[in-house]
Amino acid sequence: MDAVPAPVRPRYVRTPDAAVHLGLSARTLEKHRCFGTGPVYRKLGGRIVYSISDLDAWAELGLRRSTSDPGRGTVHPAKRLPDNGPVRR
Repeated sequence: MDAVPAPVRPRYVRTPDAAVHLGLSARTLEKHRCFGTGPVYRKLGGRIVYSISDLDAWAELGLRRSTSDPGRGTVHPAKRLPDNGPVRR
């Protein structure tokens, strides 16, 4: 019997696939990248790639149990932030 190999799961994904993973549009993710409000990314040659674990960590900052839950962090909108210091990620 031949063993069926496990499917290969990508470690890094490009912007369109990262956006699908997060449920955002690719353009929104590009804006987050420009404003520094999005998940960390890597630039490999001319390509932008995101680690799946970095995408999940960024999304976890928005985790809340109720409207009164302050959570552990903030997922900012994709727009320029007021200059109140560095962005917390």
